[in-house]
Amino acid sequence: MKRNVIRRKAAEPRSEHDAEPRDGGVQSVDRALQIIETLAEDDEGYRLSDLAVRTGLSTSTAHRLLTTLEKRRFVQFDPTCSKWHVGAQSFAVGATFTRRRNVVAQAVPYLRKLRDRTRETANLAVVDDEAIMVLTRVESREIMRSLTKVGGRVAMVASGVGKAVLATYSDAEVGAIIRHHGMPRLTEKSIVRPGDLFKDLAAIRRQGYAVDNEEACMGLRCIAAVVYNDCSEPLAAISVSGMTSRVSDDRLPDLGRAVREVAEELTAALGGAMPAKSS
Repeated sequence: MKRNVIRRKAAEPRSEHDAEPRDGGVQSVDRALQIIETLAEDDEGYRLSDLAVRTGLSTSTAHRLLTTLEKRRFVQFDPTCSKWHVGAQSFAVGATFTRRRNVVAQAVPYLRKLRDRTRETANLAVVDDEAIMVLTRVESREIMRSLTKVGGRVAMVASGVGKAVLATYSDAEVGAIIRHHGMPRLTEKSIVRPGDLFKDLAAIRRQGYAVDNEEACMGLRCIAAVVYNDCSEPLAAISVSGMTSRVSDDRLPDLGRAVREVAEELTAALGGAMPAKSS
């Protein structure tokens, strides 16, 4: 069966840039997206040589792709420091994801309420390919703020919002995620044994909120609860995060109660339904 592709002139050689990987993807597109993803990892940007090393591309290939992306405004070059950055068009395209979810705009007032009630940074996150991605946040007014990053991703087993969502899954579903993605040790406090994770999830189900105790980032604690859709399934999760010097052990019950209550309010505002409590 012939593929539905643009025909090339018979005499035109197929360059290495146009080669298609065995999985059917277009290599140049894959490389261009890899460049954008790498640039998004660091707000400071990358020099061409450093970007080539990070992506495993030759300098000439990286430069060719960057100049093409620059014409479409997906990347931009800062001549003052000779660094490449994510461009405005990348933001414009990515912003459609949050608009499509139709949850960010409605969630922001509740995140502000949670921030004001706890004095800590409030976050909204969703599951994306079995990882947690932060959609938006409302910063704490305290001098020391959380280290979460909008658009950042972290393993579900190593984050408060991720564990809050995992607690709504069955043990079999959690086991499948562990087998497929593993249990990365991000800090010395990360949970890396399935048995320990299952005990933690059981506690989360009882108390209605999850705690990330420096499991994703040393010095940072996070308390999270699930926001549900109209089928009583997890739609998103909200959390408060702050430095351990402020999020102390004696504050955890009050913070957990605040996050759980605001999550229930946001669930209702979005037309969702809390799951029935087991007897």
